[in-house]
Amino acid sequence: MLIVSGTMSALNVGPVLCVLTGASRGFGRSLALELCPRIHPNSALLLVSRTEGALRELEGVIRCQFPQMRVSWVTADLGTGEGISATVRAAGELREQVNVQRLVIINNAGSLGDISKYFVDLCDHDEVTKYMSFNVSSPLCLTSSLLKIFPACPGLHRNVVNITSLCALQPYKSWTLYCSGKAARDMMFRVLAEEEKEIRVLSYAPGPMDTDMFEVARSQSADPELLQALKDIHAKGTLIEPSVSAKKLVGLLDDDSYKSGSHVDFYD
Repeated sequence: MLIVSGTMSALNVGPVLCVLTGASRGFGRSLALELCPRIHPNSALLLVSRTEGALRELEGVIRCQFPQMRVSWVTADLGTGEGISATVRAAGELREQVNVQRLVIINNAGSLGDISKYFVDLCDHDEVTKYMSFNVSSPLCLTSSLLKIFPACPGLHRNVVNITSLCALQPYKSWTLYCSGKAARDMMFRVLAEEEKEIRVLSYAPGPMDTDMFEVARSQSADPELLQALKDIHAKGTLIEPSVSAKKLVGLLDDDSYKSGSHVDFYD
């Protein structure tokens, strides 16, 4: 059993299967690269995104740096039942190839929604339904489906991670969809933690990161006060590098001392 810095490593006790959504860029890509040196070398990564080219490129990087790691990817729109089913099928295939001792599901995929609109402007039912399908229904159905094909059994540890935000706890003007989606996801996974005591559940807020999503936020937010605050953060150079926040999340999983179901922020 691997010992790191005097503490027990939860991620290296045996082969891991990690299902990572939103894996092709930004925080998801950094997570994939940060996980590889920390998990058992005979582990497997299932990378999920809508961008095939970026997934192929990331697969090549991982195979070059970590040749023992099994890497698979799925190009899928997780806002659809077909995308969820394709991801679950791919995970089932990996189950037959790897002696999985730890399942790690990281629900990273998500979107801002139309932040150029205030609450009273969100009148299009189809627009709101599509947003919630991708950002709330999708992680629920994907996680529950994966837990069904990896049921509780001796020798199998299961971790579920929800990538969340301070927006799950605080309202931000013109971010109705994003705040609502993140709050719903936090509560959803708190319920999972209450129902399934043996599953380790974590909602992790990675902080304001230097990503494409932040670029959209600081250029399209309808609320002028919020828009200026985001521009100031960017101008001061205080954005977090995705790799730095990814390292903190992997450290939390490795240490395994958080309260299941809790919301942990990068700055905590």
